[in-house]
Amino acid sequence: MHTRPLGRTGIQVSTFTLGTMMFGPYGNPDRDECVRIVHSALDRGITTIDTADVYGGEGETERIVGQALRGRRDDVVLATKFNGPMGQDPNRRGSSRRWVLDAVEGSLRRLGVDHIDLYQVHHPEPGTDVEETLSALTDLLRSGKVRAIGHSNLPPSDIVEAQWVSERRGLARFRSEQPHYSILNRGVEREILPVCRRFGLGVLVWSPLSMGLLSGRLRRGSAEKPSAGRLHWAPRHMTDERKLDAVEALAALADEAGLSLPHLALGFVTAHPAVSSAIIGPRTPRQLDDLLAGADTVLGDDVLDRIDEIVPPGTDLGPVDVEYVPPQLAQPALRRR
Repeated sequence: MHTRPLGRTGIQVSTFTLGTMMFGPYGNPDRDECVRIVHSALDRGITTIDTADVYGGEGETERIVGQALRGRRDDVVLATKFNGPMGQDPNRRGSSRRWVLDAVEGSLRRLGVDHIDLYQVHHPEPGTDVEETLSALTDLLRSGKVRAIGHSNLPPSDIVEAQWVSERRGLARFRSEQPHYSILNRGVEREILPVCRRFGLGVLVWSPLSMGLLSGRLRRGSAEKPSAGRLHWAPRHMTDERKLDAVEALAALADEAGLSLPHLALGFVTAHPAVSSAIIGPRTPRQLDDLLAGADTVLGDDVLDRIDEIVPPGTDLGPVDVEYVPPQLAQPALRRR
């Protein structure tokens, strides 16, 4: 497992990041097995772990990660996220100073640590001034509770605005972005990845296997079907005919290249010069083994050119359902007089 710089923070992250969304009641409810997955990942060279306060239902995944890191905290670049709902109270969510300062204390307590290496805003928050959020995060950096700050799923214009506000107001800068990026959804190549390179932001990409479509298991005519959970959260994505056609073409290309489809998919996203690390989210030890077997995959120009023919650069073959939708697209009243 190699390491790469997280933008210009000076922090080195492993090429693969262990994503933990599958740890807990909505993925793998066996806490001890989840702990073993973390230990196995660390033993095999992964140095970066990504989690979030909402994973597993109001902090359960963070508790599992905290248990796994006892005695091994110094070996890990630990990233977590805030912004999602942590209860029914409307003030226990979002990006306000009020919630940011409470949310970090909850994450520190559940993780059992005294600092977080990368603290990320999980989703855009159009109703909150970015200055409000950055002011609170700047205080956390100065206190030592947080070592770097980032965002996830942010549109390129918001990334630029946040950098501008930091400069004008003398506040800490966001240092990373966590976008969705896979062969089937390459829209981030148009603006988000170039903007991240321009401002020196590290990039941790989520769902490089496209929510399982590039796992190699969900093929036309195969007995295995998408899980009920995936069909609930991403029905259009999991049944998109254009994507299913591309999966078949990519599987054939992987066979020609002597690779498995997931290794082709991971090799693709880590080939982009803006990408610091690809987040893998195994639910079982076997899935971790299969993914780590492709850690050294490097795709040649001939294979990358073939991928470009199947899914052109900058192209999203279809929606992902769970991606951020700007309010001006989701709310008709914001685009009508």
